[in-house]
Amino acid sequence: MKKFINRDKERNYLESEFSKNSASFVVIYGRRRIGKTELIKEFIKDKSALFFLATEESEKENKNEFKKAVAEYTNTPLLADSNISDWETLFKYIVESNPNERKLIIIDEFQYIAKSYPPFISIMQKIWDNTLSKENVMLILCGSLVNMMYAQTLSYDSPLYGRRTGQIKMKQIAFKHYHEFFDGISERQLIEAYAVTGGVPKYIESFEPYSANIYEAIEKCVMSKESYLYEEPNFLLEKEVQDVGSYFSIIKTIASGKQKPSEIAAALEIQSTNLPKYLKVLIDLDILEREVPATESKPEKSKMGLYRIKDNYIKFWFMFIYPYRSYIEMDNTDFVIDKIKKGFIANHAAFVYEEICRKEYMTELVAKGTWNFVPTKIGRWWDRTDKEIDIVAVDENSDNIIFGECKFTNKPMDVNVYYDLVEKKQYVNWKNSSRTEHFIFFSFSGYTDKIKNLAEKKDNIILY
Repeated sequence: MKKFINRDKERNYLESEFSKNSASFVVIYGRRRIGKTELIKEFIKDKSALFFLATEESEKENKNEFKKAVAEYTNTPLLADSNISDWETLFKYIVESNPNERKLIIIDEFQYIAKSYPPFISIMQKIWDNTLSKENVMLILCGSLVNMMYAQTLSYDSPLYGRRTGQIKMKQIAFKHYHEFFDGISERQLIEAYAVTGGVPKYIESFEPYSANIYEAIEKCVMSKESYLYEEPNFLLEKEVQDVGSYFSIIKTIASGKQKPSEIAAALEIQSTNLPKYLKVLIDLDILEREVPATESKPEKSKMGLYRIKDNYIKFWFMFIYPYRSYIEMDNTDFVIDKIKKGFIANHAAFVYEEICRKEYMTELVAKGTWNFVPTKIGRWWDRTDKEIDIVAVDENSDNIIFGECKFTNKPMDVNVYYDLVEKKQYVNWKNSSRTEHFIFFSFSGYTDKIKNLAEKKDNIILY
């Protein structure tokens, strides 16, 4: 299995920063297991670099370990046992060694030092301002606690604010690159695995040995009490937030199908005004996202907003693992696997397939010039009567609109799906009197002759 896949944009950016003849300061952050350290390893594999992994120990212990790393990097063994006791002197020692060489300094899990010793952020500001910013140095601060890294390095209140020359927030790997992790498995197997692991490289790596059977992969990698994935959502939230119980309750409620703020608040018996602060944190962590119908002209002010779980694994876990943990703890895994088999495709994987169609397949089709216009918005559509359309794409610079449906089933899509869509699209209120309508369909199991014949007759229908 390949260990480093599709981080070309991030790696190229780091290379461009390294090639500068001036000081560079880059912040890399993102959730655990997303591939930050692998990116750094790939970037420095052909370079001389001081790589230091901070720990949750005291600032003093981290400083002593950093001193050892400096001694090795500068090839001065006596430094490791010296009486140097301040960070500034250690960084000066780095830049003064081999003065003609560009220095590359990386502190991974940076947030742990500042967490145990808050003045460290101000110390780093002083070191950057007085020393590093004037030298041929590239400094990378990397961390996995998203909220803490943002507060320590990127927020306006941080002493380091305004010092960085760039930042990278690591995201999950897109589905279009997912196949690069596996050899010899079908597109359906890829979609099923992606529906659980999302684009988190470490999760994907765990699933790889069982890629031929999604339910075996779930049983071995998720339902095993010894697997890190069994407790992963707990671990992620415990590291990021203090009031874990409240965040758990919100995610669980959304996973059950309640996506409107009023529904979430009512289910939790709390005031709606108390929700935004929690929802914002979960959005910042890439666990949730707020959706509005694609036709909304002012999305940020729309009262049609829904909150959905953006992270495939978190959604899967809350739907199929969390409700049945007592059975798993009692080793009654057959019962739980049976529940998963009955609901996994229709209640989870099918919706992940819709997301792939909306966010990836549609983007590819637009890039290929499939239509003679470029949609400015691509998303879902719904109204207050619970009518829904899987894909609506509009071009705000013209009168063109695309309606689409996606089916992840074992049966070919039939012509009735088209007629159902024609019925629903009349409720979409967007340039009704002047718009030009187009249709697109995504069907994993192909199409019947009836809908194929219809598509041949009508030039505004595309069967993907």
